[in-house]
Amino acid sequence: MEQNDKAAVISSSLNCKSCGAILHFEPGTKHLKCDHCGSTNDIENTATFGDIEAHDYNEFIDSAQSLQDNDDLQVAKCKNCGSETTLPKNITADKCSFCASPLILQLDDSQQYLKPHYILPFAISEAAAKDNFTKWVKGLSFAPGDLVQKINSNTSSHLNGIYLPYWAFDADTTTDYEGERGDYYYETEIYTVEVDGEEEVRERRVRHTDWTFVRGEVFNSFENILIPASKTLTQDILNKVGTWNFNQLTTYNEMYLSGFRAENFQLSPQAGLEVAKNSMTPVIRRTILQDIEGDEQRIGNFSVELENIGIKYILLPVWVSTYTYNNKIYQFTINACTGEVHGMRPKSVVKIAALVILILLVIVALVYAFSSH
Repeated sequence: MEQNDKAAVISSSLNCKSCGAILHFEPGTKHLKCDHCGSTNDIENTATFGDIEAHDYNEFIDSAQSLQDNDDLQVAKCKNCGSETTLPKNITADKCSFCASPLILQLDDSQQYLKPHYILPFAISEAAAKDNFTKWVKGLSFAPGDLVQKINSNTSSHLNGIYLPYWAFDADTTTDYEGERGDYYYETEIYTVEVDGEEEVRERRVRHTDWTFVRGEVFNSFENILIPASKTLTQDILNKVGTWNFNQLTTYNEMYLSGFRAENFQLSPQAGLEVAKNSMTPVIRRTILQDIEGDEQRIGNFSVELENIGIKYILLPVWVSTYTYNNKIYQFTINACTGEVHGMRPKSVVKIAALVILILLVIVALVYAFSSH
């Protein structure tokens, strides 16, 4: 299929079959929905979980390096009102500033652009995400009493649906190491103590450690080491965004982007692999310690060789927004796969002070009761 034919297919798929209006992907489904008449268009040709496979890392890097940036790709034409919008380099989908219709860059195979391999479609709707956020706020300890009321009246708390880019790495590792194994042994020691002014001879068992030099080789297999490739959100938020249901992964399809913002990767796959290697190290060290055996273990040095490196370039969904309390902005993120909420929050100084005073009163009461007794 030629590039123009592909673009035509994508364009027609975004239009309602009944009224011609622009469609949006409906979270938790496999179809696009028309906000105007309620009709739906199915999203076809999506893979099941059993079809999800990692791509050879070296081949992926070679193909990625052969691609060149194309500035023309950053201009998206609205299929609804005809306006053209220039998107930032790291954005591949957004909403039209004039009519709020979806804007999607058509990432065809013939274009010089690195397409994601897979996508995890939104499973949590905006309404459900808002409900989860409200429950999260109500469950916060030491939150100000008027926090929920102020958030409900805060217009800045509108949720933005974003697909964030991630690298998922698979690898087998072979690790040669040197270290020491410590084995306990015991000796009887004679010592004296003074009892009623007289010295008394006693015995005790004293533990010692016999250290032996060891070397060996261990193997580990890693799968789906997930590395954020976005720099839009802080690393702390990205690390806390929660778990993902990879059983819902499907092959990349632009239709799932309709109505949402999508980002291109900002962390290179090479840099992502280095981060993944760092996350492998604690697991490899534990394997070495188990292999050394003995009562104690010391790791001197080790060398890791990676084999069968696989990579998946995937997009994962989140709802992101901010709210203001006492003129301070707080950001929060909702995992659009599981509904988990993570974010910054204010704390009530009054409630914290009241708890501290209560604890002090309890301590004073216990001290007084103990002294009286």
